[in-house]
Amino acid sequence: MESVGLSGYLIVGAVLFVCGVICMATKRNGIGILMGVELVLNGANLNFVAFSQHTHLGLDGQIASLFVIVLAAAEAAVALAIALNFYNNHLTIDVDRAADLKG
Repeated sequence: MESVGLSGYLIVGAVLFVCGVICMATKRNGIGILMGVELVLNGANLNFVAFSQHTHLGLDGQIASLFVIVLAAAEAAVALAIALNFYNNHLTIDVDRAADLKG
């Protein structure tokens, strides 16, 4: 069985990152944007773990990846609370309608 090299992991991480950025740029609703953010964070996590596995960094990449997962969970909880509050007030989660929130 052949092992996957570092370049394979980096390519998959880059594809996840680019898909997440495209998703954040093209989606108009809040849930789609949150999915794009999660893809970006997962691409970064994959790169952290790949670098820790294929270099002499030890567990540093996996610890950084754990912190990113905790950050993503907190970000998702806060963003979903904001989206639910916005939906209760406007009956949509279209981010173009958020312009009326400016002070």
